[in-house]
Amino acid sequence: MSDEKVPAAPAPAAMPAIGGGQNALLEFSDDEKTALEGMSGMDKAVLLMLSLSEEDAAQIFKNLEPKQVQKLGIRMSEMATFSQDQVNAVHKAFLKEVTKHSNLGLGNSDFVRHALVSALGSEKANNLIEQISLGTGSRGLDSLKWMDARQVATIIQNEHPQIQTIVLSYLEPEQSAEILSQFNETVRLDLIMRIATLEEVQPAALQELNEIMEKQFAGAAGSQTAKIGGLKSAADIMNYLDSSTETQLMNAIQSQDKEIGGQIQDLMFVFENLSGVDDRSIQTLLRDVPSDVLQKALKGADDSLKEKFFKNMSSRAAASMKEDLASMGPTKLSDVEAAQKEILTIARKLNDSGAIMLNRGGGGGDFV
Repeated sequence: MSDEKVPAAPAPAAMPAIGGGQNALLEFSDDEKTALEGMSGMDKAVLLMLSLSEEDAAQIFKNLEPKQVQKLGIRMSEMATFSQDQVNAVHKAFLKEVTKHSNLGLGNSDFVRHALVSALGSEKANNLIEQISLGTGSRGLDSLKWMDARQVATIIQNEHPQIQTIVLSYLEPEQSAEILSQFNETVRLDLIMRIATLEEVQPAALQELNEIMEKQFAGAAGSQTAKIGGLKSAADIMNYLDSSTETQLMNAIQSQDKEIGGQIQDLMFVFENLSGVDDRSIQTLLRDVPSDVLQKALKGADDSLKEKFFKNMSSRAAASMKEDLASMGPTKLSDVEAAQKEILTIARKLNDSGAIMLNRGGGGGDFV
């Protein structure tokens, strides 16, 4: 099985019940036993640390000796990928070890569920819990969520475009955008147009695709069905493309089908749309945006959007930003667009976590 990156932890959400009790949940498969035997104690520690959020990892570092921090930090920077069997095995081994040395109510499935959510985030923990409960590895399309963009692109590059379309529609927009970027311009255009016009995939077809994906790596065929694809899916993927790729692809879409291009653009959230976001959300966003990035982004913004940001800063910060903008020399359009994209990425993450609310839709102009 291909190596896969340990994912960052998204915001927790509701989780399904785990059947079979803790003992069944933490039993190792043969592949997991083999994977665990081939790992050193340092490798296991690295995997666990990379599974945590930055905040939780930082709390652990605070309780280590300086030499331990140095050794672990170096190893983390050198070894950033693990197989799914290694991920499953180390998490199970850790939870088993914890239960031996604690009486904090760890003998039930709720603890396992909450621990995995804290380590992996709700969606990936949900997938892992289902796999553990059934004694299987990652399944079909769900396995792709654990892989980086290059790996997924390699797996699907020789598949029929319709299969590629379903895969990109099924995965998260940010991951799909990275995968889409691995293909050439002609393929990108074909796939985004297919995604925009895709509406539903029949259960039997999705089951068959799971089986096709399973042949590429490990796991059992799943039966999950979904209403995937469509204009919104295409717009979400477009939102996560880098500026140059997005512009090139949008121009190509408009040339091929102006109506679809307009509908996708209307559903995209572009930098100018921030003018319609409430003041409290803008204030929250500003706390996470570096001042130099904001300065470049505002260089290409119209006066009304600039004022939107200025009024949500302190008077001193706003005055300083205005002075910096006035003294800025000519700035490359690509630098301005990159800064705007960076702010939009931060905004979307805050929106996904519920920290702010973005008003999607309503169109958006070209970058200036």
